[in-house]
Amino acid sequence: MQTIKRLTPFISVAAQLQPADMALLAGIGFRCVINNRPDNEDEGQPASAAMRVAAEASGLEYHHLPVVSGQISDADVAAFCSLLERVRGPVLAFCRTGTRSVSLWALAEAHHLDPQVLLQTAQQANYDLNGLLPRLEQYWQSANDQPLPAAGKFAVTPRYDVLVVGGGAAGCAVTASLLKRDPDLRIAIIEPRDQHYYQPGWTLVGAGVFDRANTERAMSRCIPAKAQWICAAAQAFEPEHQQVVLEDGSRIGYRALVVCPGLSLDWDAIEGARESLGKFGVTSNYAFELAPYTWQLVQSLRHGKALFTQPPMPIKCAGAPQKAMYLSCDHWLKQGVLKDIQVDFCSAGAVLFGVADFVPGLMKYVERYGAQLQFNNRLTAIDGPAGKACFNVVDADGQSRTEEREFDLLHVVPPQHAPEFVRQSALSNADGWFEAEHETLRHPRFGNIFSLGDVCSAPNAKTAAAVRKQAPVVAENVLSVLNGKGPRAIYDGYGSCPLTVERGKVILAEFGYGGKLLPTFPLDPRVPRRLAWRLKTQWMPSIYFDMMLKGHEWLAEPKHLDFEPRPAEAPNACDFTQEKKG
Repeated sequence: MQTIKRLTPFISVAAQLQPADMALLAGIGFRCVINNRPDNEDEGQPASAAMRVAAEASGLEYHHLPVVSGQISDADVAAFCSLLERVRGPVLAFCRTGTRSVSLWALAEAHHLDPQVLLQTAQQANYDLNGLLPRLEQYWQSANDQPLPAAGKFAVTPRYDVLVVGGGAAGCAVTASLLKRDPDLRIAIIEPRDQHYYQPGWTLVGAGVFDRANTERAMSRCIPAKAQWICAAAQAFEPEHQQVVLEDGSRIGYRALVVCPGLSLDWDAIEGARESLGKFGVTSNYAFELAPYTWQLVQSLRHGKALFTQPPMPIKCAGAPQKAMYLSCDHWLKQGVLKDIQVDFCSAGAVLFGVADFVPGLMKYVERYGAQLQFNNRLTAIDGPAGKACFNVVDADGQSRTEEREFDLLHVVPPQHAPEFVRQSALSNADGWFEAEHETLRHPRFGNIFSLGDVCSAPNAKTAAAVRKQAPVVAENVLSVLNGKGPRAIYDGYGSCPLTVERGKVILAEFGYGGKLLPTFPLDPRVPRRLAWRLKTQWMPSIYFDMMLKGHEWLAEPKHLDFEPRPAEAPNACDFTQEKKG
């Protein structure tokens, strides 16, 4: 469940809750829940009707007061105020990040509480409401019959040298790289979550190698100390004004913008997935909460059918779906039960792995484990209680049909896409990903905007290893643009996928654009090695947390253009001519 932030003894706020949280809320003393999110606002958001059923089943009073992000009206405030006057407390209000609920509370109380008191209370709960100050003062002064100053609908917050959207691996790494090069930069990170996850470790959690707790750290420990953390969600971009709009409607200005909010897992694209996950033998290493359940299922399965699925590309860590299969099969083989388990790898794609050099080595393990490869098979629906999964199957002639398969274990990987606020912006390409030049990672139309990580449209593998190489490139190019020059650092598409083919051995797949092999060490990367297993299990977590997120760019020095590009003529004019020196 999300962290609960107490504002007063009567009301607390939280980020998005789930129906399963209702019983816990009742158990710790809450009597009323207020949902401030409109339905269908985001992928994976539970419907208000489902929340109501769960709340009332737990004896909680439930109210749905939807407020559009960034557009809190006076009528919304009045409705929230009226609701608080008649409900039983204690009350928990929630929205996507809690910001809207906090904003509604502050505006509802502004007629009798000093705005500075409201801001301080919100700040103690890690919510920055400074953008609401003019409106809070307007309510406060109106209630006290004082002259009203002129105030716009939204306040513009301070302008930063660099504004980073997203506090995941990409956001923290590029911020650290920027501050390493210029410690005096005024830089802020917009990130609503208070926890940071080492997601590459979840495959190993699902195999009983890692403890889930070791893949999680407080966000405050990961964001560089010299950067300001804005604990809020980005809602929209205004590149023509060099501003980002937050969910409470406030704007933040920038000289340069770096967009790296990651991607969204679309569980709802698979009918019945959300209702089945975490029970009925349905699991996924793509969720922090579910990876331990994968290991429970693997240990308990002695015979039956195990299905491992992979959705259409692109997805984060394209090798993770089959890594779950290999590590499970290795355990069953060593337990002597693999012969009694039918294993299918059902992929929406047409090949086992996108870089052909690594397929022969992987096929040896597929054959070793007796797994059946089912290509052009896309998971469309799950009936957990019945233990059945439906697939859309496309044959060699391009004809599609629906096939139903029984399972005792089903490892689900959901379709993935860019967050909605990126997809709906002027910064996205036709497929909804952030549009970027493949080498410089700069937006082709807005010269002071860059991207990296999973949301970026560059055709590289979406892995943490790719971020390790992208962060220095973006850092150097951002600073070059701020200094009135064009970008010179280039990214070669490097990505790494440590394919855990058995417990104790890894094929360390390292490659760049076009599938070009880019091994870090002078060893054949197609061969499974124990050294690579040690790298994956013992060294990589430290490389991630203690080096990459701290700006230590071990073996990540960017390459540079051998010519000096012209600077962009304006912040949103980004085409530049590459001229040879001399």
